[in-house]
Amino acid sequence: MAHSPLLVIDVVGLTPDLLTHMPRLRRLADQGSQATLEPVLPAVTCSVQSTFLTGEPPRGHGIVGNGWYFRELGEVFLWRQHNKLVEGEKVWETLRREHPDYTVANVCWWYAMGATTDYTVTPRPIYYADGKKAPDCYTRPPELHDELVGALGEFPLFTYWGPTASIVSSEWIIAATRRLMPRSDLTLCYVPHLDYDLQRFGPDSAEAAQAARDVDGALAPLLDDAERAGVTVLVLSEYGITAADQPVDVNRMLRRQGLLEVYTQDGMEYLDPWTSRAFAVADHQVAHVYVDDDADLETVRGLCADLPGVDQVLDREAQAAYGIDHERAGDLVLVADETAWFTYYYWLDDERAPDFARGVEIHRKPGYDPAELFFDPDDRAVKLKAGLTLARKMAGLRYAMKVVPLDPAPVRGTHGRLPKDPAGGPVVLCSTPDTVSGSVPATDVRDLILRLARTS
Repeated sequence: MAHSPLLVIDVVGLTPDLLTHMPRLRRLADQGSQATLEPVLPAVTCSVQSTFLTGEPPRGHGIVGNGWYFRELGEVFLWRQHNKLVEGEKVWETLRREHPDYTVANVCWWYAMGATTDYTVTPRPIYYADGKKAPDCYTRPPELHDELVGALGEFPLFTYWGPTASIVSSEWIIAATRRLMPRSDLTLCYVPHLDYDLQRFGPDSAEAAQAARDVDGALAPLLDDAERAGVTVLVLSEYGITAADQPVDVNRMLRRQGLLEVYTQDGMEYLDPWTSRAFAVADHQVAHVYVDDDADLETVRGLCADLPGVDQVLDREAQAAYGIDHERAGDLVLVADETAWFTYYYWLDDERAPDFARGVEIHRKPGYDPAELFFDPDDRAVKLKAGLTLARKMAGLRYAMKVVPLDPAPVRGTHGRLPKDPAGGPVVLCSTPDTVSGSVPATDVRDLILRLARTS
C-alpha cells in the first residue's frame, strides 16, 4: 500500500467564527479545503475523539461521555485512560492490516494508554504514596519520556487544566509533536487551549479571540514543518463552545426528592451510588441519569423534564436516534437548553461539601466541574493561599490546593449538545484542495483519514 504521511490536529473548540482570528489556519484552509463538522451526542472530548478514530457513534465504541457510572464497580469514573475501554477497530489498526509497518504517534489524544500506537505521549501525574501529586507524562516507548522532558522540560500539568490553565501546555504538546512527526506515518496531536478562556469568558469575548490568535501562533511552526516535509494536514474540532448562563443542579433536585443518597465521613458528604434510587453523572450539557429500579423510571423522567434548563430527556428508544444507546449510558440521558449546563453538585449545604470539591480533582468528582478553571472570586486571599500551597509542594510536603469556587456562576461557556448554528459548531480543514466540503459527519472522519493516508 502506498501511503502519505498525515498529521491530524484536534484543535478542540475551533469554529468557523474563531478562524477569523487565525491567519495561519485560514491560509491552510484557503489553499486546501474546509467544511463544517457534525459531532455526535454528546459533543465532548472522549466521545467525539473515539468516533473520529473508529467511525462509530457512542453505541458502537462505548464512550458515552468523558465518564460514566461503572455499574460493575459501583463507582463513577471520569477521564479514565485505558484504550481497551474504546470498542471497535482504530483507524491505524485498519491501516496496519494493509501495511504492517505503518507507524503512528499519539500526542495527547485521549485513551492513549495501552493503545497500539508506536509512540504515545499523554499526561500522567506522579501519585506519591503520601498523597502528593507532581506533574509528569506517560510515554511509549519508555525512553521517550526522558527525551521529551530533557528537551522540553516536565509536562506542564498545571497549565493543562485548572485555574492556571494556559497556552503553555499546548505549546509543549505542539513541540513534542514536532519531534515525533518525522518518525511517523500518522501523527495525532491534541491542542486544548481554546477550551479554557472560552469556558471562562464565553465564545464572543475578547479573551476568546486572543486565545484563537495564541493557538494560531503556537501551531504555525508545526504547520510549517508539515508543509516543508510534504505532510498532509487534517485539522479537526470536537465541538464549538456556546455562551452559558444557567447551571442546572440535577443531583440536588434528585436528592430533595429522596432519590439520591449520600453518606457522611468527617462531616463531609459523599455521593452513595450503591443505595441511590437515581443520580446523575453530569458532563457539560449532557447528564446520564442512572435509575436503580425500573419502577422509578417514569417518576424520574417527569422530575427531570420539569427541571428548568433541561431541553430533552432521552430514554433508551430516544437514545437510539442519537446513537448513544449503549449499556454504559444512563437509563435516561438529559440534554440541557442551549445556554444551560449540568453541575455535579449533590450536597445541599456548602459546609458539608467534600474537600475535593474545592480542588482540581478530575478523578474524584462524580461529574465534570468547569469551576476548576477559576480561582474562587469570593476568597480575596485565594492566590496567596495557592502560592503557599505551591511552596509546600516545592518543599516536598503534602498539600491540597483548595482554591476552586463552589458557586458555578463564573462559567461563561459550555458544550455537549448538538450545535444549533454551524458557524459556532466544529470545523474540519484539510491542506489538500477538494477534500472536504459542505458538512462532514464525525462518523465519516475515520474514512477520511484512511483516504488521506492511502494517497500515494
